[in-house]
Parts: sequence; C-alpha cells; structure tokens
Amino acid sequence: MTWLLLASGLVLLLAGGEALVRGAVLAATRLGVSPLVIGLTLVGFGTSTPELVASLQAAAAGAPGLALGNVVGSNIANVLLILGLAAVIAPVAVSRGAFLRDGAAVVGASLALAALALHGTVGRLAGAALLVALALYTLNTLRSERTGWQEVATEEDTPQGRLWRGLGLAALGIAGVVVGAEFLVRSALVLARGFGVSETVIGLTLVAVGTSLPELATSVVAALRRQSALALGNVLGSNLFNILGIAGVTAMVTPLPVPPEIAGRDVWVMLAAALALAAAGVTGWRIDRREGAAFLAAYAGVMALQLGLV
Repeated sequence: MTWLLLASGLVLLLAGGEALVRGAVLAATRLGVSPLVIGLTLVGFGTSTPELVASLQAAAAGAPGLALGNVVGSNIANVLLILGLAAVIAPVAVSRGAFLRDGAAVVGASLALAALALHGTVGRLAGAALLVALALYTLNTLRSERTGWQEVATEEDTPQGRLWRGLGLAALGIAGVVVGAEFLVRSALVLARGFGVSETVIGLTLVAVGTSLPELATSVVAALRRQSALALGNVLGSNLFNILGIAGVTAMVTPLPVPPEIAGRDVWVMLAAALALAAAGVTGWRIDRREGAAFLAAYAGVMALQLGLV
C-alpha cells in the first residue's frame, strides 16, 4: 500500500505539473501577460499552498517557530534546489526589465524578513505590513504587464472561454501537485521510519523538501517544455508569497517568535540565496547550466550543514 501511495504521488506530481504549465501558458496568452507574470502570480502563489497550510497548522498548534522555519527553508530550496535543477535541464532566460522588478522584490522581501528576525519577533503589525506589500506588488505587476486580450480565430472560441479553460486546467494542476506531494511525503515518511531513519533527519529532509515538491514538479515540467520564464516566475512568486503572504497571514494569526537558529543562520542563508539568484540573473540575463549546478552544490552543502555532517 505504501509503495502504491508513493507511485500515485509521483504520477500526480508529474501529471499535475504538466496540466499546470499548459493551463498557465494558455491563461497568460488569453490575458495578454507574459508567462513570467503568470508564474509569479497564479503558479507561484498556487504551488505555495502546502507551505501556507503547514505554517497555519504549526501556528495553531502552538509552534509558530516551525511556521517561520517552513518559510525560510522553502525559500532556500526554491532557489538552490528547484531553480538550480530547472537551469541544469534548460538554461533559464531572464527578461531584463521584469527581473529588475521581480528579482529586486524578492531581495527586498528577504531583507525585510532578515530585519524582522534580528528584531526577534514577527508581530501582527509587521504581518499586516507584509500582506499590504504583497497586494501592492501583485496589483502593480499585473497592471504594468497586461497588454489586453489576444485575438482568436473563431467567434465560438472566445478569449474569455479559452481563459477559463486555461485557469481550470491550471487549478486542476495545482490540486494534482499538492495532493501528489502529500501522498509522496506520507509514503516516504513510512518508508524512512521502516528503514530506521531518525525523526530529526526526516524532519530536516523529507518534510522540509516535501512542501516544495509542487514548485519542483512545476518548474521541472516547465523547463522540459522550454518554458523557462514560467519556471523562473514560479520560484520568484513562491518566494515572495512565502515571505509576504504566508509569514504575513501567520503573524496576523499569532505573533511569530524567531528561533535563535533561524535568526543566527538560516535567514542569512535564505538572503544569500536570493542575492545569488539576483547576481546570476543580471550576469548575461540568463541562468545557465553551470550556475544551476552551482546552486545544486550549494543546496547540498546547506543540507549537510543542517544535518550536522560538516
């Protein structure tokens, strides 16, 4: 039964990622916006659903530190693991103007979270400010990128009709990757315990990476389909939503004390990853395979550090 759940999770991840990419590209075409913007909003925010649920559950269970750790760990994995893997599969082209706006937003949000970590607590007022920043950023991005409905060939196949088909397909894809990730993590936990792997190792590896599986599946499928802008937008949008949306909402529910290990190490690793992404993006306006491999190597080093192997 466990192996069947594992296989089902993998199938749902791949099929959901494919549906999400197809639907997102179709919706972008009908809305007259770039795949990068759809990746930033629909795809990036949608694939962050597991992080949102996990953080709210942690806060409700009286473990707000876990909620913040989930945000920080997911952002590190998004850049170093997910974007690194996508770039190794296919170099990621970077739009100069859009990246100067969106890459700067990710670095700015990371700096804001680092400042709050130094303060020691992410309170309700800070949470509200993060949510306002997310709303303003999203509205500005959509307003600046939208060029209007695209023309279609037939009267029956209206732009609105194709838009709703694209959004519906994307919604099914999001559901598929989220459910698939849940199946995969559950089965992997059972198998890991069966092989005698400790709870600490499971928490630092399977659980930490598990909530990023939707982004991983979507970005890999996007890279395989040569939709590099969608893969990049997925990572940028997810990281922004994690900090501004998830940390903001969770802090509104209950103030988030910052654990010493996050304030002393992990939030700075997250900031370094954001700065590395910005540097890679502006050098040649593409993230090539060598840079992707460097991201993956850095992620392996981060995991080794967290597991106490170095």
